[in-house]
Amino acid sequence: MIPQQEPEKFARTAFADGPRLLADIGATHARFALQTAPGVFRSVQVLRCDDFEGIVALLRHYLRDHVDHQNVRLNHGAFAVANPINGDYVRMTNRAWEFSTDAVRRELGLSTLLIVNDFTALATALPGFAKEDLMQVGPGTPVPGAVIGVLGPGTGLGVSGGIPTADGFVTLGSEGGHVNFAPADEREFAILQYAWREWPHVSNERLISGPGMEVIYRALAHRNGVKAEERSAAAIVAGALEDDDPLCLETLECFCGMLGGAAANLAVTLGAFGGIFIGGGIVPRLGEWFARSPFRTRFEAKGRFSDYLADIPTYVITAPNPAFHGVATILAEHLRGRSGANTLMERIGQLREELSPAEARVATLVLEHPRTVLNEPIVEIARLADVSQPTVIRFCRSLGFQGLAEFKLKFASSLTGAIPVRHSQVRMSDSTHDLSAKVIDNTVSAILRFRDQLDVRSLDRAIELVSRARRVEFYALGNSRAVALDGQHKFFRFRIPTALYGDAHLFTLAAGLLGPGDVVIAVSNSGGLPELLQAVDITRAAGADVIAISNSQSPLARKASVCLAVDHSEDSTSFLSMISRILQLLLIDIMAVGISVDGQHGPEAGTDPRRLLISHLDG
Repeated sequence: MIPQQEPEKFARTAFADGPRLLADIGATHARFALQTAPGVFRSVQVLRCDDFEGIVALLRHYLRDHVDHQNVRLNHGAFAVANPINGDYVRMTNRAWEFSTDAVRRELGLSTLLIVNDFTALATALPGFAKEDLMQVGPGTPVPGAVIGVLGPGTGLGVSGGIPTADGFVTLGSEGGHVNFAPADEREFAILQYAWREWPHVSNERLISGPGMEVIYRALAHRNGVKAEERSAAAIVAGALEDDDPLCLETLECFCGMLGGAAANLAVTLGAFGGIFIGGGIVPRLGEWFARSPFRTRFEAKGRFSDYLADIPTYVITAPNPAFHGVATILAEHLRGRSGANTLMERIGQLREELSPAEARVATLVLEHPRTVLNEPIVEIARLADVSQPTVIRFCRSLGFQGLAEFKLKFASSLTGAIPVRHSQVRMSDSTHDLSAKVIDNTVSAILRFRDQLDVRSLDRAIELVSRARRVEFYALGNSRAVALDGQHKFFRFRIPTALYGDAHLFTLAAGLLGPGDVVIAVSNSGGLPELLQAVDITRAAGADVIAISNSQSPLARKASVCLAVDHSEDSTSFLSMISRILQLLLIDIMAVGISVDGQHGPEAGTDPRRLLISHLDG
């Protein structure tokens, strides 16, 4: 284990939901931190991956040292991993570790866990670096708002890029380190021939990496007829920089030249006039020597395109733990997306000059009187802006929204930092258009608030109970029967014996036939029906579990094994339950998708094609 400083203590953070767990997990080392505020990383620790049998043991070790002894709850995390990321399951390329992202999230008890490619994270971090975080190598001036490229050798060779948009950079999820290695001279061809002895396909990563440096060292020793001792990459660097060992120096010079060629290929491929940035675990340690190495000469040695490349600057990233900045940004954007926060006001200001005169008047009204736009119907917005109603719609669509309702929802969140949960009362004078918009707005607002208040641990438990149930029975009366019927149809398709009882007398009879391993899903808005509560008591006494879909403060919720709370306020005694019913149906959908995903990861994964009949899955 690498020696570390004493664990830090912290009682409060800038984030309302506590510190955020960040990690940069490579094939050799894993770096961890707790982000307590934007740009503030505490409890930083570096661990050797070889000391742990898997990612969960690695994480548990860090959390034991820095979190478990404090009164701190972690809700969100984001990890940069040296691996292509495609879906939930990750199988690392340069280490024999594999894991399910969602399984790790459950194991750690997190509400959010994002896994991204390490160089995607690094590319995301680049726009936020200051001059002191970079060392420029050679000439060149970055073009503002231009594409950037990033690559870096470590245990492998990471490659990514950033493409500018109106809202910042979009990063590329690339595996460019696996393109074919192309030798530039006879010496590099000899190294390639040496590598061919071991691999029929030699990629850049096979040579431009830590293990690749060792291959270059052995290949040059063979070519030069020198009997050389085995050295690790770290020992080769030390031999070159500290001992002036001729073979080590030649190896390092050759390595930097190859990296320059790879960087040049990336630059011309992307048109990276914003610069090429070098990260990874090797180059930043070379310091000023790298600036004198063959890297930049090789970078510009592109024949007819030498002048093209001479204008592109190259930098070494010297900031400590740069990937933390990237994963922190990705996590923050994800959480802002969940809560609806964005930079829509800034976008409208930037785009106003590009709009037609009529649409620009709408933009001016939005910027100068935002609350008025939020609260008024389209007729009044058009009158205040002195435009037609279709112009208001065109303005919304110019920003990428389908119409005024979608624009209002997103715009309100940009003002408050959260989705506004508001109820727009339908008036007798409302047109069909306005009443439709109000009904949809009310429902969408409630759904988004519901999403942000979801108790994922209760959902995990409910999915686990249903996935392993011998039998599932739905108990519901009145309007809730529609929800129970939907659940019965869905769960039956998973080959789970499922029944629905909508009669108070039958509740008691059916509950008396249950036993351990059975599950009752009781659906009720009020959660206070005596007949339903009696059936739940009988069910629990028989050893079966109860999942309540109800108000979190209801008697039903207190009696259940798990409560999936629907706390939307609706007077179901006087009016038909509308929004609550939709939220209950969403819980059924979430459980159905969760059961399907759980089935694909189980011991019989893939044996039952009916487990895939869920529209939300990518399979």
